[in-house]
Amino acid sequence: MPKQSTSFDFGDSKQPSSSFELFEYIIEDRGSKYSASFGRVEGRDNIKAFLKQLKSKKQYQKADHNSWAARITHEGAVYETKSDDGETGAGMVILRVMQTYDVTNCIVCVTRWFGGTKLMGDRFKHLQDATRHALDNLT
Repeated sequence: MPKQSTSFDFGDSKQPSSSFELFEYIIEDRGSKYSASFGRVEGRDNIKAFLKQLKSKKQYQKADHNSWAARITHEGAVYETKSDDGETGAGMVILRVMQTYDVTNCIVCVTRWFGGTKLMGDRFKHLQDATRHALDNLT
């Protein structure tokens, strides 16, 4: 269930116009590979449709983690939701970057294929960098 944040949308936030954009294999480290995607969402059904479209590609169904966060506006309030998909803390990392960029009506998903070596704290840096890459290309 999305939880209301303490922020408000004053109409100046950035929003994607595209329903789905994908940047494949933008980061590689010690065998792990990361892709990032984003799209315009305005509710739960849009989030489900976005994730279904992403996972329509077999390699994304088989990915170790499809972590995501979304920020949606409704009547001036900003609602936020996230999923770690087994990558502890990943959803919050993505959400924090989205807050910094002041992005609304948007979902960002960072996909990771585990390469066999634990990345420890570097995984958070890669999550941030992948999210930034997606948001820097917001259309």
